[in-house]
Amino acid sequence: MTDTTGRVAVITGASSGIGAATARALAAEGYRVALLARRADRIQALADELGDGAIAIEADVTDRDSVVAAATRVQSELGGVDVLVNNAGTMLLGPFSSQQRADYRAMVEVNLLGAITATEVFLDQLKDGGGDLINISSVAGRTARAGNGVYAATKWAMNGWSESLRQELLPDVRVTLIEPGVVDTELPTHITHEETRAAVQKGYDTAKVKPEEVAEIIAFVLARPRHLAIHEVLLRPADQLG
Repeated sequence: MTDTTGRVAVITGASSGIGAATARALAAEGYRVALLARRADRIQALADELGDGAIAIEADVTDRDSVVAAATRVQSELGGVDVLVNNAGTMLLGPFSSQQRADYRAMVEVNLLGAITATEVFLDQLKDGGGDLINISSVAGRTARAGNGVYAATKWAMNGWSESLRQELLPDVRVTLIEPGVVDTELPTHITHEETRAAVQKGYDTAKVKPEEVAEIIAFVLARPRHLAIHEVLLRPADQLG
């Protein structure tokens, strides 16, 4: 197993859900963690909870300047990053229409371009000594449904980009794609189309997979010895069909 003590992990979208759970899991394994998100109060509270070695950095992955500023802080305060978890994302489902056009742009900018920007900015730090890139995708990167077209498009794109990076960056950086199904998070609460939000929320209200369980898988992947790379993990609740 890889000695994780003192390694540095940067987690985007760390203010809730899988991001916050991953921060707790990695801190428990001895990582120092940089928590990146727009909701500064939440990540500061989490950093205070985790204690020494955790820093909160207000950043928006759609704003490259803020990501660059975050990378500068990580370099100066923590000595650079060993693990980047591209977790920031939004799921604004709804029927395809002009009324949803702002949601489509937001999903492309956060889910896809945000991950690309964060990776581009932190890449030199990741390559310095051998790092890990964890991209959080979705089951929607494999299966599309009515009403999730643009969301699925961002996740399909994430999957293809991750595979290309896997080949390009080896052996310096291991790339792992995590594709969860329904997980008990706040994702549905941001859906702007009311009918869709109500329908999706019903499924999430009974979600059995918890963010902590996804975080455990991420910690397991990162703990593998450097000669072993786990490139892709698809996970669903046992009773989720698609």
